[in-house]
This record gives sequence, structure tokens and C-alpha cells, in this order.
Amino acid sequence: MLLARVIGTVVASRKEETLIGLKLLVLRAIDAEGKETSTTVVAADAVGAGEGEIVLYASGSSARQTLATDKKPVDAVVMAIVDQWEVGGVTKYKKNGE
Repeated sequence: MLLARVIGTVVASRKEETLIGLKLLVLRAIDAEGKETSTTVVAADAVGAGEGEIVLYASGSSARQTLATDKKPVDAVVMAIVDQWEVGGVTKYKKNGE
């Protein structure tokens, strides 16, 4: 699993039939300190994430192991929306700045 921020969406009017109904998100990877990296990925959304949210995503064969992506031609899937994370006992992120 990897951390990323949702930075946009992808709309494809023509796509493989099994992808119809899947929302596609553009993600920018972030490191453990919350800093964005140069890595971007398009991922199927299995949890209803929105722009600006921090998410956990999986890639490779793991991406096809959610109910939304089972047996579908996806290489990345958003499978969780992050509420908070800590590193070494220090809170690095808290959703909505709480």
C-alpha cells in the first residue's frame, strides 16, 4: 500500500466494457512526511475518494482484489481514505486539520 493525494479525475468516454461505472482518479504519491513526490498514477476508486483527500492505494495484481476491481484490467486502486497517520509517535497528518 502506498500513500497519495487525489489531484484530479480522468474521464474516458470510450473504454473497456468492464471499466464502465468505475471512477478514475489521478493520484500524486506522497512520502511518510506528507511531501508530494513526482510520481503520479491513475487509479480506480473503490471507496468514493475525492479531490484533495489523502488515500491508500495498491498497484499491480493487488489492485484487482477489491469488490469494485475484481477481474478488471486495472493496475492501481484506491482502497482507503486516510484519517490520520503517525511516524515515530508524531502525528504527520490529520484529516481536516483537527
